[in-house]
Amino acid sequence: LDAYSPADPSMPPNPLTHLSLPDRSEMQLQSEADRRSLPGTWTRSSPEHTTILRGGVRRCLQQQCEQTVRIVHAKVAQKSYGNEKRFFCPPPCVYLSGPGWRVKPGGGSQAQFPPHQAGETGPTVCGYMGLDSASGSAAETQKLNFEQQADSREFGCAKTLYISDADKRKHFRLVLRLVLRGGRELGTFHSRLIKVISKPSQKKQSLKNTDLCISSGSKVSLFNRLRSQTVSTRYLSVEDGAFVASARQWAAFTLHLADGHSSQGDFPPREGYVRYGSLVQLVCTLTGITLPPMIIRKVAKQCALLDVDEPISQLHKCALQFPGSPPGGGGTYLCLATEKVVQFQASPCPKEANRALLNDSSCWTIIGTESVEFSFSTSLACTLEPVTPVPLISTLELSGGGDVATLELHGENFHAGLKVWFGDVEAETMYRSPRSLVCVVPDVAAFCSDWRWLRAPITIPVSLVRSDGLFYPSAFSFTYTPEYSARPGHTGVPEPATDADALLESIHQEFTRTNFHLFIQT
Repeated sequence: LDAYSPADPSMPPNPLTHLSLPDRSEMQLQSEADRRSLPGTWTRSSPEHTTILRGGVRRCLQQQCEQTVRIVHAKVAQKSYGNEKRFFCPPPCVYLSGPGWRVKPGGGSQAQFPPHQAGETGPTVCGYMGLDSASGSAAETQKLNFEQQADSREFGCAKTLYISDADKRKHFRLVLRLVLRGGRELGTFHSRLIKVISKPSQKKQSLKNTDLCISSGSKVSLFNRLRSQTVSTRYLSVEDGAFVASARQWAAFTLHLADGHSSQGDFPPREGYVRYGSLVQLVCTLTGITLPPMIIRKVAKQCALLDVDEPISQLHKCALQFPGSPPGGGGTYLCLATEKVVQFQASPCPKEANRALLNDSSCWTIIGTESVEFSFSTSLACTLEPVTPVPLISTLELSGGGDVATLELHGENFHAGLKVWFGDVEAETMYRSPRSLVCVVPDVAAFCSDWRWLRAPITIPVSLVRSDGLFYPSAFSFTYTPEYSARPGHTGVPEPATDADALLESIHQEFTRTNFHLFIQT
């Protein structure tokens, strides 16, 4: 099975599925041979340690006490020259979410406390952000002032970061350092890789060099800057279910190629790079709210170019035209009016037929964005060690079936102190590399004593636990699927419902399509 990796980190991936065979004896020899053939060492916690951890893991899963750190930033950054400071636009932002921020480490569910203790003011976490080559001095890092939003998330923004021409790198990462009140360091978190450019490319983009092109399905941000003044920058965003032009906060949008025949929110897969003149649709990654399909146009000298079809590039100026404009007219374009998003009626260019005259407020700059999310829970751990590096799972790969089933986790920041857990059951784990962990899939009997006569699948969350008890949840799950089997000695029991048989039949057909190559006992 090809493991499914979610394009949008906010959407959970489809679960992998594993068939458990009733007869384990015939698989035992092959199981041991498979384990010996894998490099590394299989490890499992001591029974006493596992018993202690199991109760805590169960509480973490039931009470949803995770803490999440999310960093969002642009894919590219423009270099500053001389004494100028080209601040990153849009500015890197940090969001802290999850109920675990209100739970004392190691205190369990009874240790909840209000955000501010008596006599104390300000947030419980302080953040500092800089570039990964910075020495850590105050001049090279920016302190983040977190403020609570209406959705209970803490929000911080680094508005004055820049990269000078003295830094000769072509790529860099942002570094976020979080410190708890009292001075204890929570951890150091890194952004995705950011590409350095000298200035937006004015050349016609070629698909032979796609570094700066924007593909369908990627995340973008749009901002407007009146008269090129930094203080007048406004970002396309969503607040209270409506599109706004915010001077304070920006939103990431998924840019889809539309075909003009799809219903609202229905996007058939269309791969490729977005070109000017294409019909596109913007979907807010956080709320799912969409703008109507619009035609994206290239902008030059405050005119929309109606006959250009070259690929869109990072930091290009563009305009979004509503379709259905009458022939010979300038068309209607997405525009801002202070904080509101409105429509602007353009006029035809008197000198050139394939141009439409725009105003400053209908000219947008487009840039690709990235995000990375770190989830953990300190409520189970009794440690003063930082939570980082936080392991990130990208894909799962299943091998074999029954007792010989192993699951390989692909990702980053793995280390030998991690164990894979299926629900509240620890799996025998082997560390291969910082990007690979392999575990033995626990028998389904660990989750259901009457597993031989199951009539419905069982889905179990997959998580990681550090040796000191630090819990790392994930968006991945694993599904045990029942086989065709009848309970012996129950001849008087009525036949199962028709819908149950239909469910089993659909599962059987699904496995046939995905070519599991597993034995199904009938």
